[in-house]
Amino acid sequence: MPSGDEYLFKAAAFFAKAESETDLDVRAGFANLARAYLRLAERAIRNAGMDVSYEPPPPGDPEAKR
Repeated sequence: MPSGDEYLFKAAAFFAKAESETDLDVRAGFANLARAYLRLAERAIRNAGMDVSYEPPPPGDPEAKR
């Protein structure tokens, strides 16, 4: 899975493409992609700090059936 930095670099590249584009529809498309990559970067950075592990309950545990 890409890191937050990788998403940030892609977002910057799409913002640069949007800036250099003359067609307004294409420019808007690149800007939308850039914003999507910024959201991905934000999530990746936030998730990188989480330590989530799941261990299923032992077999026969009555709490597991709830």
